[in-house]
Amino acid sequence: MSAELVIASVAITCALVLYTVGVFGERRSGTLSVRHVLLFWGGLACDTTGTMIMTGIAQQSEAGGFGIHGITGLLAIVLMLVHAGWATVTLVRRNERSMRRFHAFSTFVWLAWLVPYIIGMLVGMPMIHLRAVCAVGTSVIVVAALAFVMFRGEGGCAPSAR
Repeated sequence: MSAELVIASVAITCALVLYTVGVFGERRSGTLSVRHVLLFWGGLACDTTGTMIMTGIAQQSEAGGFGIHGITGLLAIVLMLVHAGWATVTLVRRNERSMRRFHAFSTFVWLAWLVPYIIGMLVGMPMIHLRAVCAVGTSVIVVAALAFVMFRGEGGCAPSAR
């Protein structure tokens, strides 16, 4: 495994950790803090860095066009950018109505981000190495199962009250 691939994989996995801690911390607390916003921006920075390195690797290897993994990955980065921006604005304005909508959007973005992460993992791991179509189907099933478990009994996307 090349050093570039290791760095990209570590960066994208750091994005997973930062984003997961941010989203679930926000869900658990029921509020948005500076810490959460910083975790979102950090996750975006790590994901963008890892994705740029992976894109360079793919172009060098002539791995073929901009497939479903590239499309879902780009969509995830755009969603993360919108999410981090909205988090910043919501934190500054402290608008309760906007905060409730933000909590729902936050969970949606995290789930949407998992799709390209899982696709990349399933396609890229030599011991698994699924074809793209199987990886997409598997990732959608995994994310749908996670969404079901997360929202079961909550009556929607609102964070649970504790």
